[in-house]
Amino acid sequence: MRTKLALMIAAALLSLTAFSYGQAGTDVKKAADDTGKATDTAAKKTAHATKKAAVKTGDATAQAADKTEAATDAAAKKTAQATKKAAVKTEAATEKTADKTEAATEATAKKTAHATKKAAVKTGEATEKAADKTGDATKTAAKDTGKATVKAADKTGAATKTAVKDTGKGVAKGTKVVGKDVKKGAEKTADEVK
Repeated sequence: MRTKLALMIAAALLSLTAFSYGQAGTDVKKAADDTGKATDTAAKKTAHATKKAAVKTGDATAQAADKTEAATDAAAKKTAQATKKAAVKTEAATEKTADKTEAATEATAKKTAHATKKAAVKTGEATEKAADKTGDATKTAAKDTGKATVKAADKTGAATKTAVKDTGKGVAKGTKVVGKDVKKGAEKTADEVK
């Protein structure tokens, strides 16, 4: 009896398990169907929201592109204006610098010409003074040379005069000696002839 009871309990448990599994299969099927419907609904809603978001993103992108284009145009215009102003300022500054350089060059040229003129005048004066001094020195040298020449001529004349006198005396003495010797020789010759 115990065995029968155990078998009956086992059979009851198996029936209950089978029923439970059957009920669970139905519940799982319903849950799967509900999940499928919910997923389908969610997918439709997500697709619809994605479509709306894409349209909004497209609109936002177009608006951003328009704003970017407008900002780029404005920046390009401002850059062009700034470049033009800078070019005008650069041109004016270059012109002022050129004017200043020209004025400075002209002033330097005038100063150089003035300094050159002064130097030429001083050189002329110095040359004239040097020529005067050279003329004075030449004149003095000529006077000194003239005096020396006169003195030398006087000395030469005196020496010549003295030499002439001495030569005259020498010639006279020589003539006398020669005359005496000739006379003696003539006397000897005469004596020998006798």
